Amino acid sequence: MKLRSAYWLMVGLISGCGASGPALYPVQGTVTLDGAPLENGLVRFSPTKGEAPAAGEIKGGRYSLNVASGEARVEITSTKVTGKRKAYNTPDSPMVEITKEAVPEKYNAKSELKHTVTAGPNTKDFELKGN
Repeated sequence: MKLRSAYWLMVGLISGCGASGPALYPVQGTVTLDGAPLENGLVRFSPTKGEAPAAGEIKGGRYSLNVASGEARVEITSTKVTGKRKAYNTPDSPMVEITKEAVPEKYNAKSELKHTVTAGPNTKDFELKGN
């Protein structure tokens, strides 16, 4: 019986227990870097009026997510593998990938990208330029 109660408690927490929040609207689009689709990464919309940020995964140059209406600051990140190194300084250490940010910081950490989300479906494509 306890397991069943815990299950419904989790379902209630996930569904929000009736708590209301801002209306969310779908935003989708493409992301290219120097004309080529960004194969993987993350796009994050941070509303400037204090609503919770939303993030969506980039796959094959496309993304989609749900965001509160209004103006949002947009950050785009993607890592690329630049090599491999040992995880530990031992002879039998496994190798781990070395990665670096593929998108210039003017589109993520120091992003000035903005988009205004309106009620209903939204489409926003981002054409990024390297350095």
